[in-house]
Amino acid sequence: MSAVYAAEDADFRGPLDVTKAATAVLDGDGTVVGWGPAAHALLGYPPHEAVGRPIGTFVVDRPGAYRMSAPLPGAALARRQVLHMRHRDGHIVRVATATLPLSHAGTGPARLLAVADADETERWEALQSMLRGLATQSPVGLAIYDIDLRVVWTNHALYREMGTFQYAGLGPDEMVTDGEILSDGYPTTLAEAMRRVIATGEPVIELHYSGRPPADPDHDHVWSCSYYRLQDADGRALGVCEETVDITDRYLAQQRLDLLVRAGGRVGTSLDMTRTAQELSSVAVPQFADAITVDLIDVVLEGDQPAPGTATSRRVVRVWEGPSEGPRSARPVAYPADSLQARCLAGGRPVLEGPTPTQSAHSRLAVPLRTEGGPLGVVTFCRDRHPDPFESGDLLVADELVARAAVSIDNARRFTREHAAALTLQRSLLPRHLPRLTAVDVAHRYLPADNRAGVGGDWYDVIALSGTRVGLVVGDVVGHGVRAAATMGRLRTSVRAFARLDLPPDELLTRLDELITQDAHEQTAVQAETEDAALGVTCLYAVYDPVTGRCSMARAGSPLPSIVDPGTGAVSHPDVPAGPPLGLGGLPFEAAEFTLPEGSLIALFTDGLIQGRDRDRDAELDALHAVLAEHRRPLDDLCDRIVTTLLPGPVDDDAALLLVRTRTLDSHEVAAWDLPDDPEVVGRARALATGQVDAWGLDGELGFTTELVVSELVTNAIRYASGPIQLRLIRDRTLICEVSDTGHTSPHLRRAGSEDEGGRGLFLIAQMTQQWGTRYTPTGKTIWAEQPIPP
Repeated sequence: MSAVYAAEDADFRGPLDVTKAATAVLDGDGTVVGWGPAAHALLGYPPHEAVGRPIGTFVVDRPGAYRMSAPLPGAALARRQVLHMRHRDGHIVRVATATLPLSHAGTGPARLLAVADADETERWEALQSMLRGLATQSPVGLAIYDIDLRVVWTNHALYREMGTFQYAGLGPDEMVTDGEILSDGYPTTLAEAMRRVIATGEPVIELHYSGRPPADPDHDHVWSCSYYRLQDADGRALGVCEETVDITDRYLAQQRLDLLVRAGGRVGTSLDMTRTAQELSSVAVPQFADAITVDLIDVVLEGDQPAPGTATSRRVVRVWEGPSEGPRSARPVAYPADSLQARCLAGGRPVLEGPTPTQSAHSRLAVPLRTEGGPLGVVTFCRDRHPDPFESGDLLVADELVARAAVSIDNARRFTREHAAALTLQRSLLPRHLPRLTAVDVAHRYLPADNRAGVGGDWYDVIALSGTRVGLVVGDVVGHGVRAAATMGRLRTSVRAFARLDLPPDELLTRLDELITQDAHEQTAVQAETEDAALGVTCLYAVYDPVTGRCSMARAGSPLPSIVDPGTGAVSHPDVPAGPPLGLGGLPFEAAEFTLPEGSLIALFTDGLIQGRDRDRDAELDALHAVLAEHRRPLDDLCDRIVTTLLPGPVDDDAALLLVRTRTLDSHEVAAWDLPDDPEVVGRARALATGQVDAWGLDGELGFTTELVVSELVTNAIRYASGPIQLRLIRDRTLICEVSDTGHTSPHLRRAGSEDEGGRGLFLIAQMTQQWGTRYTPTGKTIWAEQPIPP
């Protein structure tokens, strides 16, 4: 039964119906000729008092208030007017009246007057108006299903929604095609959901259901459906009432909003441009589009920004084409001049295109990837299976999606540029190639906590010192990234400068502490620069001498190194006093000196290697020692095993590791003589030196230079110092000549005048040797000079 016919055929009998109302029969003049029992009950007049009286005598309104004209056409009753009539006991009764013509002959009964309580009549009429509204005017679709879940009645809204389709007797899932329940937590079909309502009596509120109605079979609609059980007075189920509202527009708007919210959480999770493009595709496909391509201007991938006005002339690289189950390599693409993408890049605005004979997609939308700095590329959305082409509402969504991706891609572009700068900085700050030295074999690893920048505040270094000695350094600047790396670079340079002065470890750390403290005090005046102050720096500096096998070491807050005995394989820690971190100022540092057997393995490291969040320091040290116990393995293998064991995943602190295996010089490579403080010994010193050079098989020119160097250095020692003198020659990768005395005055290189008798010795040494210098010892000083040995 349709809503229209249901409304017209319904029994709308109310208080004015002749079977219920108080009735009086009137003649043509309005005189009462008949008086029913209900009239007696309503107004109190028995028939014999009412019959024969004009009906107007019962009315207390103004004269003529009751009119006999304009009867309701046909046989239908209708409310005519509201009157006030006097009850037999004198009180006033407010009534509604209606008339029905009986005869037009002019004699005898002419009209039937129906009278009812006005308040009851008005309540009934309001109820009927509501029912008529639900049946014929309500925008909410209503349907009644019997106990077998078959349609028995619908209102006009649902009838209009479904068109002329004959749905009487159908089940709920047969009303539309491709029906699907969208809400979670419900059965898979409407019939099952309605059976649950009948069984439990619990209503279902706002169940979302999609399908294609007969009135619009080419498009999906979404309805919000509610169900409640219909039952009789005894609670016996009679069926189910369904209320439906078409919420397609609202649902699509919510889906678009959800899409943007999802994009906010899933697009731009990394600083990788290809991954950002993939994330955009995973959000947009298949809900918004069936396929997507992301094309970037070539210079963007290199970290640069296209110059204004050059976007259309640059090469474009496709970094993503989806949907795809795996990554694809980027490839260049060429746009025809009149293509969707070319027009989008040229205009800097989205371009919407419908189906064309050469395109399989029946709708395409190109949106520019751009930021305030300019264009980055273009994103193309395609629909070929989606039932609806792109529309204006979709354009706004696509623009917002691409704008979010553009921010992430621009951040990735900036990171690419800064990462390249950071790598350049790293190469300049950390030693790219450690020197090949006779004293030690070394291997190293560096793991920054800031994996994106690839640099941090930890560092290591191996410094060649005079006399074949070697300086070993590990340090740690508080913080990560480029700022910490820049500070580290300054400190590494300072350490190398101090080490070239042949300062002992404790004095070197003292000088470095003074430098950092002074730098921090100067920077406190500028708040922006305070963040770059190197406070809380830790550092360990050791000097190893392969001639004596002695190692001197001092530390400022750094962890103790681990040393492996080459014979027993036992791992121990040297007793080196723990100095304070650098930058605190005014606190002393102490050095420890000990002998290392040849082949000893030293592991120098920063604290990031053995401690961190959720890591036990002692357990990490035990793991380190377990790896070091295999000390005979190659150093690079040991480094890899240490990193794999202690730092298998991402780290939360920078870590530097320096492995050192010691060597000693053979006694045949070192010659030393103690000489008296006597000018006559100079000739003997020259003879000893040239004899040793000849014994080593070195050529005559090297012997001549050595003789000159020895003569000048021994002469200066006798002239300017006192006490015994030692002459030492070392054959290493260079020929080293050293003269030690008890003086503490450092010689200075100067240019002698034409009439000066002296001052030319050091100048000649500087010109004829590779390098020379002075180092101080507890008993005096040593002046040394190195000459390259021809290959």
